[in-house]
Amino acid sequence: MPIAPITGKLRKRFWLDLTTALGLGISGGFAFWYGVHLKHVQKQEELYLRLERARQQEQ
Repeated sequence: MPIAPITGKLRKRFWLDLTTALGLGISGGFAFWYGVHLKHVQKQEELYLRLERARQQEQ
């Protein structure tokens, strides 16, 4: 009793995996950029601004 071949399953699964990976990757990138990176850059800029103001007051 032969088993019927499964056709088209890999192609459908590939597109699902690809779109899921891209969606999660882009979502993760945006979450990192706006949740972590920009806050870090803002703190860094505040530090440099504070140091510059302190340097100007010394002069």
